[in-house]
Amino acid sequence: MATIRVEVVYARPEGADAVTVRLASDATVADALVASGILQRHPEALGSKVGIFGKLVAHDVRIADGDRVEIYRPLAIDPKEARRARAKQSKAARARRKRVR
Repeated sequence: MATIRVEVVYARPEGADAVTVRLASDATVADALVASGILQRHPEALGSKVGIFGKLVAHDVRIADGDRVEIYRPLAIDPKEARRARAKQSKAARARRKRVR
């Protein structure tokens, strides 16, 4: 049976953990995660969402030669909430500058 080469990446604040593995040509995302050993080294990644080249996929999706399987960390804050907070701060700063003049 032919083999494929894939990269499994888990990006952390301290730096990325990237592992290249060789698997059977019928391997799935779950097979790549197990073979990489990343989940054993980083148990906090268990249950995380995964993707291939930035596109979310399920663990049972078959992978192809050259794919990059990515393990995504949960967001620290919802992007919409972050935007609202920045807009609120900006509005308050503009109001303060108006009063000073």
